[in-house]
Amino acid sequence: MPAEAIINILVVIPGLLLGIVFHEVAHGWMADRLGDQTARMVGRLSLNPLRHLDPWGTVLLPLFLLLLSKGSMVFGYAKPVPINLRNLRNLRRDVLLISLAGPAANLLTAIAVILLAWVARFSGWLENPGLREVAYAAMYINILLAAFNLLPLPPLDGAEIVASLLPEPWSRRFQQLAPYSFLIFMVLYFTGLLGVLLIPITQVIRILLIPLGNPFA
Repeated sequence: MPAEAIINILVVIPGLLLGIVFHEVAHGWMADRLGDQTARMVGRLSLNPLRHLDPWGTVLLPLFLLLLSKGSMVFGYAKPVPINLRNLRNLRRDVLLISLAGPAANLLTAIAVILLAWVARFSGWLENPGLREVAYAAMYINILLAAFNLLPLPPLDGAEIVASLLPEPWSRRFQQLAPYSFLIFMVLYFTGLLGVLLIPITQVIRILLIPLGNPFA
């Protein structure tokens, strides 16, 4: 493995772990607030990354994408937080809120990184190249995670959001795409359509972050 690829992996690991852990904990926290304590009972409201580790989604997929894209693309996910839909009081509304909680957590994480980066800039710590790269990667990855999870592709959060908004018959048909999601993802990636679909979502997120400024400029 080239040294540059190894450095890229080390740079993105903190932000990726932070993003996927906060993402899953947010799902569990929201479900807990809405009446389903399953995540709490199995210890999934913890910020310990080991409790959320998925061998493929947290380790192998990010490495695969980093190597395939030469460090320009990374994505990962943790073990989905268990949710018992029977415990929810208003199924369609609560599924919508639980699904939104994950991307919202990534957006809030990106905001927190930006604010901390401003503190580091004013204190002179951001002049450290290593710290600067890790902080920028954490911001970028969490923006990407928020945008990616909003894609309407099962089993991503965007698909759950769309399904909860569609009429019941259409919702069931839409969810039948789930077994083909990885194949669809690979087709979108290799044809370049994935980046095209992500552009408008990431642009909206970046517009929302404009008032915070850019500490990395």
